Amino acid sequence: MSNLPVMVVTGARKGIGRYLCEYYLERGYQVAGCSRGTSDLQSDRYEHFEVDVADEQAVKTMFSALRRRHGGIQALLNNAGIASMNHVLTTPMKTVRSIFDTNFVGTFLCCREAAKVMVRQSHPRIVNFATVATPLQLEGEAIYAASKAAVVSLTEILARELAPLGITANALGPTPVPTDLIRSVPQEKMDRLLDRQAIRRFGEFRDISNVIDFFLRSESDFVTGQTIYLGGVS
Repeated sequence: MSNLPVMVVTGARKGIGRYLCEYYLERGYQVAGCSRGTSDLQSDRYEHFEVDVADEQAVKTMFSALRRRHGGIQALLNNAGIASMNHVLTTPMKTVRSIFDTNFVGTFLCCREAAKVMVRQSHPRIVNFATVATPLQLEGEAIYAASKAAVVSLTEILARELAPLGITANALGPTPVPTDLIRSVPQEKMDRLLDRQAIRRFGEFRDISNVIDFFLRSESDFVTGQTIYLGGVS
């Protein structure tokens, strides 16, 4: 077993998740990533699990393996998420279930199983991912925004239930970051969205890791149940 702090990053294969894995490897963490596909990230302190976060048994198996190998984990970053732009009248139930399964059910399962192996760890932290689509009430994003609103509510209640165990649970809501998730969004729609932010620019990976760093600090043990939206969105 390593004495390094152990972090789990979901949705780790590309985009924000891949960045977070590399960022925290550089900062001395033992990182475990998961996604539905393989990863080419190479490091002697990185291990990858091919896991669908909505698959309860697969999530249980992953966290059990991490407990055996490392004794526990210190941090969970619930980054895995999917989106689909549809007017509510043209949104099929398959899309609704898929989005809620990944964004909400997956977050819930990982929080539940991670908390079980965080007990007795030093400064255990859970960070969930919300979205500015919820407070901005973005048209065409009803299901995505609703799934992330559920994540915010879950985070607030988790914070109370897990506080006696010394575990904090917080969330951050990024503004659009140029990743695969938004590349199919028309430029005109993106421009209108950015105009609704106090700071009118795309988010950057560093904006996200900056907030996570704050949540992870040992001095942040009195900060829980909070959601920080980036870009001046509230």
